[in-house]
Amino acid sequence: MSLSPHDVLVVGGAGVDTIVRVEKLEVPPGDSTHVPPVHDYVAHTGNGVALGCQALGLATKFIDFLGDDPQGHAVLAAYAERGLDFSHLVSPHGTPRGINLVDARGRRFSFYDSRHPADLRLPRSFYLPHLRRARHVHLSIVGHNRDMYEDVHRQGVTSSTDLHDWDGSDPHHLTYALASDYVFLSAAALRGRLDEVLHRIVDEGRARFVVATDGAAGCHVLVRGAGKPRHFPAVRPERPVVDTNGAGDAFVAAFLHALLEGRPLEDCVLAGSVSGAFVCGSAGTHTEFIDLPGLRAACARAVPADSDEHVRTGAGPTA
Repeated sequence: MSLSPHDVLVVGGAGVDTIVRVEKLEVPPGDSTHVPPVHDYVAHTGNGVALGCQALGLATKFIDFLGDDPQGHAVLAAYAERGLDFSHLVSPHGTPRGINLVDARGRRFSFYDSRHPADLRLPRSFYLPHLRRARHVHLSIVGHNRDMYEDVHRQGVTSSTDLHDWDGSDPHHLTYALASDYVFLSAAALRGRLDEVLHRIVDEGRARFVVATDGAAGCHVLVRGAGKPRHFPAVRPERPVVDTNGAGDAFVAAFLHALLEGRPLEDCVLAGSVSGAFVCGSAGTHTEFIDLPGLRAACARAVPADSDEHVRTGAGPTA
């Protein structure tokens, strides 16, 4: 059991997703079409990591801005129902939203509502008491937490972030990439530049390792001091893939759980891969997470996936 009140402090990344199920990820002819029922889900990346960590038994604290609006009220109600330890400040700019198109194969494309202004910041007086009680902090790339890193480093707390589909150059993501101890990202936008970008993160920053998820192709891990990234295959999903929303967040949560247990890198990757594959079997965003007994059992029976069989997962902003 951790001596700290919070095993993981997740900072930023709460919102609401509207899921629209479509046949293909393309605009059909004409100016309208019928789709299955459209649903809203409490979601976004911090939500996924926090709930994923909580499901695995980690003492989890989540902090963020929320709007005093119907979406913010929905978030608070969902967390009260799930028993998630959440504290927030009211933002006059409202609660972030996303519109996610999900096709018949479970692939998705997200339109993220970046309503928080670039100069918005969580006050130090708000986050510091929570940071002082944390064993590890995960910072979502929301912008309003970017000034926390100096305090994170001063407190001696390990940190992680998920850069999602970073192109390797956007300066917004670079701040998080270079200031975090453990860095996750999707390989979706790095074709032909994977090794270069991963090396930039560990060579110019403080990362002990960087993990690039690559959907059905598995993931690539570069450890500080290693010459080349190491490839790990994906695992075969144990149930049909219906929706890849949240796969990347589930990967991060399970990876961090294994890491905080002191597991070797191979075990951390396997846990993340199994957890990410599991959530692809449920519709909607962050509607179901694997628990610790389920994770242990699934890891024991996991087999490598055929990379040609399954769709890509975890490649977008809410993954």
